[in-house]
Amino acid sequence: MPIPTLRFSLAVPVVLLSCFITVTSLLAQSSSDIPYTLDASTPSPPVRSDHLKLGGTNDRGQSIAVNNFYISQNGKPSIPITGEFHFSRYPRAYWAEAIQKMKAGGINMIATYVFWSMHEEHKGEFTWQDTRDLRHFIELCKQYDMPAIVRIGPFGHGEVRNGALPDWLLGKPLTVRSNDPEYLRYVERLYAQIGQQLRGLFFKDGGPIIAIQLENEYQSSAAPWGLTYPGQPLDYTAADRDRAVTQEGVGVATVANPYAELGNDHMRILKSLAQKAGLIVPIYTVTGWGNAAVIANETLPVTAGYAYPTWTTKKDISPFYLYTDLHKKPDYAPVRYVPQDYPYFCAELGSGIMSTYTRRPVVPDNSMDALINRCVGSGANGIGYYMYHGGSTPKGEFFFNDEAYGYPKISYDFQAPIGEYGQVRLAYHRLKLLHFFLNSFSAELAPMTTRLPSNAESLQPTNVRDLRYAVRTDGRSGFLFLNNFQDDTTMTDKSGLRFRLKTAEGEVSVPENSTFALKNEGNAIFPYNLDMAGVKLIYATAQLLTRFKMGKKTHYVFFAPEGIAPEFSIAKSKGASLQAIGSAKVEQNKNRWLVRCPQAGVSEFTIRQADGTEVAVLVLDHQTALNSWETTIGGAQHLVFSSALVLPQSEGQQHTLLSMGQSDFSLSVYPKSSALPKLEGGSLEVQKVDGPLSVYQIRLPRQTMAIQTKKLGESRLILDLPEKLPDGVNDIFAQIDYTGDTGIGFIDGKLVTDEFYKGLLWLVGLKRFVASDSARQMNFYFRPLHKSAPFLVDIPAALLPDFGKNGRHLSIDKVEFTPEYKATVQF
Repeated sequence: MPIPTLRFSLAVPVVLLSCFITVTSLLAQSSSDIPYTLDASTPSPPVRSDHLKLGGTNDRGQSIAVNNFYISQNGKPSIPITGEFHFSRYPRAYWAEAIQKMKAGGINMIATYVFWSMHEEHKGEFTWQDTRDLRHFIELCKQYDMPAIVRIGPFGHGEVRNGALPDWLLGKPLTVRSNDPEYLRYVERLYAQIGQQLRGLFFKDGGPIIAIQLENEYQSSAAPWGLTYPGQPLDYTAADRDRAVTQEGVGVATVANPYAELGNDHMRILKSLAQKAGLIVPIYTVTGWGNAAVIANETLPVTAGYAYPTWTTKKDISPFYLYTDLHKKPDYAPVRYVPQDYPYFCAELGSGIMSTYTRRPVVPDNSMDALINRCVGSGANGIGYYMYHGGSTPKGEFFFNDEAYGYPKISYDFQAPIGEYGQVRLAYHRLKLLHFFLNSFSAELAPMTTRLPSNAESLQPTNVRDLRYAVRTDGRSGFLFLNNFQDDTTMTDKSGLRFRLKTAEGEVSVPENSTFALKNEGNAIFPYNLDMAGVKLIYATAQLLTRFKMGKKTHYVFFAPEGIAPEFSIAKSKGASLQAIGSAKVEQNKNRWLVRCPQAGVSEFTIRQADGTEVAVLVLDHQTALNSWETTIGGAQHLVFSSALVLPQSEGQQHTLLSMGQSDFSLSVYPKSSALPKLEGGSLEVQKVDGPLSVYQIRLPRQTMAIQTKKLGESRLILDLPEKLPDGVNDIFAQIDYTGDTGIGFIDGKLVTDEFYKGLLWLVGLKRFVASDSARQMNFYFRPLHKSAPFLVDIPAALLPDFGKNGRHLSIDKVEFTPEYKATVQF
């Protein structure tokens, strides 16, 4: 069975919708058969770029351009999807697998930090080997065709000790994060080292590095110095002049900085030092939130959104699930730039959060795609996850994780879509559906502007009854965004939903003569007036997933949002015909076909046009969509469906399959293929089924994990590591079911893993430890949970134990081991 990641359910369904509009009336009822009337007839405003000194070309004929609304690649509007991954927090041997997982999840750009302190822990002694080999990591990005943003500091934060400023800086007579000449001399030396490591890997050279981030949260936030004493007020890594306006974490600046222009000048100096070091890229980014410093028209301000912060004292309902026009009013405003002059790029959306000792919120899987729905529906033309892939912070002379703030000493799991040990969570699959859509339809979506209902300005996050929706439109076509998720509360179910959309081509009713419901925690995106390769889709109550062309046939793939029946209105044209396969039902009149598909299963219908070209529409149920993977087979795009991860290894044919706990699983291919795949490491059988998919059953040799464990007293657990992983196994995950305060793991007396209890199973991937030359035993030590613990506000009441008379509790309930199977399939 697959590894469960939760012992309780924090998530309820999430649904995705797409369609862009402007609202003239809004009903404040949870249920109504009266349609919401939306005016989506206003065209997108013209874009402008003359004011921006951003963009570039290379000798391969490739180009990147930036205007005030979106980023273009090779002349085509695009929406970057950035996943944060810190190479220095992950074993070098598994970097390639990490990049492959991110790419398979729809990420089209990786952001990574160069943590100064990890590369120059001792003054003048730079380290660029092993897990600190920046060049090798970027070369892997190039190998797997993954563009990169390199965050060069000098300050980085990233929950690293001193915000990644080396400890030795504190002992120098200088002012950090300022124009102090001595400080800038060390920064210049750092940048020169980075430039040497990255020579030849920039976009201008045909390399993957398209952007550089300068500093981080400058004149907005800071980290505490790690050299501190228990009970001492925190001493922040900020210039003396900026201390009064420096805040913890990501937040809204409540006072103006009288030294703002000095800060902007500092950023100009950092950019000039970067360029002097050869760090020349089309785009330089800077923190845009919290009134941080920017270089007007020369840097792209990027934004953030953390719905489950740990730097607040308690749970609070965030504004990040309310639609707004982000291009006019950025999150965490006020800002130090003119928002309408730049595209809105969310570079740090909290796709998880790090626990601190005093705060341990759990981020539900379905909160993440709801957040992306809201941001894109609100006009974002770039999204980025912090973090997308977790890791483990290495130890130097000190623990590099930020101990002053009370973070774990090793773990940097972040509850990310891909966890600390490479484990893929449900959020990864849910986000993948949006990523495939954005990668396929960004050319249409990016130029579209946001239209909001009349109550958008007054709608509060605590309002759980009113419908939340927005439209992005070019005046003729668009996408309708719906969201019924809100952090830290429960939304009412919304039923009887129907929309009348006013467009430049006339009114569109969605749906035509029925209604639909959007459940609590659901979100959806519905297209309308979409040109499907010459076929007009009037509307669909189904979510677009992807599209691709094979010969004269163009395939459009949709899925059914949870709880919503897919319905398609297709405009008729002269000489065209429609044929439905399977369970799809068709009604028609002289103007259109109305196709209804069931919520469960897979359906397909095809429109054949008068010129002989065809448009095939595949409709998936939600679970099948979650198991979808985009790949190339025989030079043509296909979809593969499997509960296993499907990671392409080379262009065209060979794929790695990773299956968590399941040695038997199915694999399907769309469109159907007559060629029989070849499997290495198991058996593959063809399944005879009707429908549009080729279906195969895969059986791998089942492995029994005979790993010995022993408890010593109340608080210790001993785990005997195997000498090697069995053949056909990629990793072994230990699931530790305990209730306590903290868990820490040692090998040969060295701390190698730790965890703060928050009601989840503790998963530890063992392959990195099996591969080491250390002792073959892991020793775990657990500390008890106390009734007075400050973080209990974040633990669901149902999971709190009986503390008894002593006011404490510790139990190690169960330890199980689950293999991650590995096989190779060639199509």
